[in-house]
Amino acid sequence: MVNITSLHRWFPFLGWPRPDRETLNGELWAGITVGLMVIPQGVAYAALAGMPLVTGIYASMLPALVAVLWSSSTRLSVGPTALTCLLVASSLTGLAAPGSAEWVNLAVWLALLSGLLQVVLGCVRFGWLLNVVSSPVLMGFTQAAAVLILASQIPALLGFRSGWSHLFTQPGLHAMAAAFGLGSLAALVLARRLVPRFPAVVLVVLAASALSAATGFEAGGGRVVGTLASGLPSLYIPSLLPWPALSQLVVPVLVITLVSFLETASSAKVESQREGHRWNQNQDLIGQGLAKLASGLCGAFPTSSSFSRSALNLYAGARTGWATIVSVIVVLLALLFLTPVLHHVPQSVLAGVVVAAIYGLLRPSSFVRVWRISRVEALTAAVTFVITVLSAPSLYWGVIAGLLMSLSHFLYQRLHPRIIEVGLHPDGSLRDRHLWKLPPLAPHVYALRMDAELDFASASEFERAIVEHLATSHQVQHVCLFAHPINRIDATGVERFGQVRQMLSGRGILLHISSLKLPVESVLRQAGEIQEGPWLKLYRTDAELLLAMSQPTPVQALTIQPSSGSRSTGSP
Repeated sequence: MVNITSLHRWFPFLGWPRPDRETLNGELWAGITVGLMVIPQGVAYAALAGMPLVTGIYASMLPALVAVLWSSSTRLSVGPTALTCLLVASSLTGLAAPGSAEWVNLAVWLALLSGLLQVVLGCVRFGWLLNVVSSPVLMGFTQAAAVLILASQIPALLGFRSGWSHLFTQPGLHAMAAAFGLGSLAALVLARRLVPRFPAVVLVVLAASALSAATGFEAGGGRVVGTLASGLPSLYIPSLLPWPALSQLVVPVLVITLVSFLETASSAKVESQREGHRWNQNQDLIGQGLAKLASGLCGAFPTSSSFSRSALNLYAGARTGWATIVSVIVVLLALLFLTPVLHHVPQSVLAGVVVAAIYGLLRPSSFVRVWRISRVEALTAAVTFVITVLSAPSLYWGVIAGLLMSLSHFLYQRLHPRIIEVGLHPDGSLRDRHLWKLPPLAPHVYALRMDAELDFASASEFERAIVEHLATSHQVQHVCLFAHPINRIDATGVERFGQVRQMLSGRGILLHISSLKLPVESVLRQAGEIQEGPWLKLYRTDAELLLAMSQPTPVQALTIQPSSGSRSTGSP
């Protein structure tokens, strides 16, 4: 008999609740709302990625369906996103001409390779690996990406026929295109403030299309969307790439895999918190990877979860994945019957759609907030931002630089743990003796606490702290280790602990240890390093150790004997 739990893991949609009439009404409205919003956004983001515009609709249909069926977060809107499209465009710049068959082939390979990588990571439960990107690194990269996206859209938004490279020599300003672009941007910004839950982008695009057709905008030299292919996408089998071309996609694939799933995580965590359940990141990795594979086989580009559309889906009343299925049907109907409506939409309006969706990501105050928390992390975010902007179009250098700085800072902290000499504060707590200017715990006593694991990274500092103190304080007769913060020990930690214990006993110094946790105590006992005797005393709690130190002759402190078959001194 097939295990139901295993079956639901491979086919999560089998666990969906059966919807009632009230639920279906909410799902229907949410699906229509998101479906109407994703169509113009998909076309606009396809232009940002340098892809044929219709591929933005392709990426909004089958990938969204596959993602909702195989993901644990069923209310996320999967499809084209600005950040992923920017990564596609920047990764392929210099390898092919935007919009060409070779460009499309490379974009499909990006989708297939990043999707395959996400599926593999999810299947082997390696979702935790994506946690190596800290919030400051992601924030710095996102801010830089937003700046680059806005910069790329400004010429089209203002009606210039050329990009930044020829903006001042051959501007080619089209006044009507500028009016369409700025007008649509103003309308979208105003609608976001007045009716944030309404898909105003649909009305703006339709109104712009009608006005463009009525005024003869295309005949007057204005750039429009043009004819989009109607009908379902056909199966796209990419042509094989030579190794030099494939090797140039390795780093972009890794960055797209990482960044696109972090986009998903930002939305999925909001949903899981609202529902009060644990986020299954491995299942979402599988769903997002399968969506990318589906997008590639449709001839489109890598997809991701849109935070704005996912938020709109939640606000519109979506409770299950049925809302996404409704939105897919809406996109399908538009692809079959409504693509001629988009023919007259000015390309400056598409730029306005992108700018309206992106400008909200610009939050300079985020750098100030991180600075108040940690100056090192703020510097990491700033370096990530600067390198991402300066290295454009090779944006992955910003992520790599941020990752290296973040991991270096993490490693430095692990190699330099916080080890303090403690004293008894008037409120009864043990605190940093030098920071709070407290007297020693007792005469001839060195009392310390290490707020870290005792492993290969911190063991040397643990030993150094004790040795250096004994070198300057020759009257020490007792060393007290308050071990409650130590929750793990490895082979290196055991070895250094044994060396310290032998060094102290050789000098005639008594070692007192309190609140030793069970996992640490078990390892030390198995290694034979915790054996009560004349030079080692163990205490269940810090209070017992403090009481022993308060005695006139603390050398006679109580030795706790282990009870058979259970721990005696460890704290859980």
